Amino acid sequence: MAAAPLSLEEQIKEELSCSICLDLFIRPKVLPCQHTFCEACLHDHAARKRAVFQCPNCRLRVRLPPKGVAGLPDNYLVSSLCERFEKQASLSEGPKDQSLSAEKRSFPPSQQPECNIAVGNERFEESQYDRNPVTNPVQAPEECIAPVQGHFTESGNIVASETGHGKQKLSDHQLQKVTFGGKGQEEGLFNHPVGATVSEEGEIFVADYGNQRIQVFTLRGEYISQFPTVVSSVEKMYPHDVAMDREGNLWVVGCTDSAAYGVKYTREGRVLMKFGLQYTEWRRRTAVAVDTRRNHILVTQTLGNRGNLHGEVLVFKSDGTHLRTVGWEQGMKVPCYITVDGEGNIIVSDWGNCSVYVYNRDGEFLFKFGEGGSDEDQLWLPRGVCTDDIGNIFVADSGNRLVKMFDKEGRFLTHIAASKEPWAVAMATNGQLVVTDWAKNIVNIFHN
Repeated sequence: MAAAPLSLEEQIKEELSCSICLDLFIRPKVLPCQHTFCEACLHDHAARKRAVFQCPNCRLRVRLPPKGVAGLPDNYLVSSLCERFEKQASLSEGPKDQSLSAEKRSFPPSQQPECNIAVGNERFEESQYDRNPVTNPVQAPEECIAPVQGHFTESGNIVASETGHGKQKLSDHQLQKVTFGGKGQEEGLFNHPVGATVSEEGEIFVADYGNQRIQVFTLRGEYISQFPTVVSSVEKMYPHDVAMDREGNLWVVGCTDSAAYGVKYTREGRVLMKFGLQYTEWRRRTAVAVDTRRNHILVTQTLGNRGNLHGEVLVFKSDGTHLRTVGWEQGMKVPCYITVDGEGNIIVSDWGNCSVYVYNRDGEFLFKFGEGGSDEDQLWLPRGVCTDDIGNIFVADSGNRLVKMFDKEGRFLTHIAASKEPWAVAMATNGQLVVTDWAKNIVNIFHN
């Protein structure tokens, strides 16, 4: 199926995206050929080529300055445009007019919506899985949410609460939302929040990717503390995901400029141990979960090249010893996030196949659900995944700008929440759903 034309917003985002990581530029550096890339992406690229490397776009040979990639000129124009784009996208977000067939708009009588949600009919194509801008996304139904009433904390981050009456997709009862964060380096602000986990005491630990740190908040969105994601005394890593083991220690996966790691920290950020992971071009899709019954650490991994990708889940003991590999035979492409439910089942979102895979506690394949598209039971570039205490599965359907809820058998139940670019989801013990938003640099907590 031919792809629909990109909207102006999507075209601009594509122009402001690094051709290596396919996301908006972070600390953009410009090469002599005038091509621009994220500083971290150039570190990764140059590390394999040493002092002289080729531009990934035009193949011009580039010799690094004495200070390495950090010594390359900053592209201040691109950096400014990225910040303005993110701010404008946040301000202008809302429903777009799209014509729908009666079939696409139809709901069972008990699920009639109070407002129209534009739903595209684009199907996922294998050649499109590495594109971040999404064709025909489900538009975030923010017209169903009451206006924000919020305040600024002492640290400067926004804490806003929203209350609105939803429809079936919001479980037909009052939805309360707390929002905190914003773009920045100060306490309580983010430079692309990614993974998150919640302790039994209600502390939210957020992997702040661009700021290379873990930040800690209450379930009211109040800032508590932070610590840098160091690998050693002189080396920091970009964290992608965080999980908590039964002793209350944190497991963080991420990458430095030249290597990928799994690191075990105390809650205060002291390094307890670390182990190496394969350093591939898809290392930024690495995620971690903990089977607290066995205290096993599960890490996703993608191998191969863009034409021949295969994903897997690595299972480690708490001392970093590799036990087994899960999921190789089922055709996963880019496993993005992972969780373990109350029965020990392993649940993996596959960003590459637009599906969710479910395995039992011993790694035996049970079933998968989802396919690429914008219908209610379809997914587009799914990322975060978590479960509640009865086994319902929550998926951050990032391409469709929604968080969706499925039962333990993978049957679609409802839409839970809308977000600009939902990235990770985590469930608190009292049922609060935590959702990180990469594009807005915020975290949402949905109550009730």
